[in-house]
Parts: sequence; C-alpha cells; structure tokens
Amino acid sequence: MHNFKEFQVWKRAIEMVKEIYRMTAKFPDDEKFGIISQLRRCAVSIPSNIAEGSGRKTDKDFSNLLSISLGSQFELETQLIISKEIGFISETELKTITIELNEIQKMTRTLINKFS
Repeated sequence: MHNFKEFQVWKRAIEMVKEIYRMTAKFPDDEKFGIISQLRRCAVSIPSNIAEGSGRKTDKDFSNLLSISLGSQFELETQLIISKEIGFISETELKTITIELNEIQKMTRTLINKFS
C-alpha cells in the first residue's frame, strides 16, 4: 500500500479539481446538470482513483486504478475542448489548463509503468 498524499500527481490533480470548479462556476446556470456536472465529476475522479488505488494490496491493482485515472484525464481533456468549442472557455484558458493536464497525464503514465 502507498500513501496517496505523498504523490505529486495526486496533489496536482487536487489543484486541477479546484481549477475546474472555479472555471465552471462561470458557465451558464442551465448547464448545471450538463457539462458542469460532467467536468466536475470527471475531475474529481482523477485524484479519487489515485487515492483508491494506493490503498490496494498489490501494485497491479494500483496500476489498474491509475489507468482508470488516466482515462478520466483524457475524458476531462475532451470535455474541456467541447467547452471551448461551445464558447464556455477561451482558447487561452483551454491551453493553460491543458498544459497542466498533460503534465498530470505524463506523471500518471510514469507511475503506471513503475507499478505495472
């Protein structure tokens, strides 16, 4: 078992969640149960799966949940692109958050390789 709070990727994913909440607070109210909910749930699942995996008994189980987290990261990236395409965020906002998300993806892949 691993202490998820010690992983930099988990810490950065928590910061990403906070940024997604700040960003989506500016979205139209009628999107509360649409893209806002999708973005938030997806973002929250990223550090949550890292934490859940760290509590598993085997490194293989941990690696599997890291892979699920990585899938959520790509899902989040897609939802951010959609948000930009429909005019909810700017190109600059998309680029800024995508740079950080890509770093989180790289860190997650590194951990997957380490624990596979």
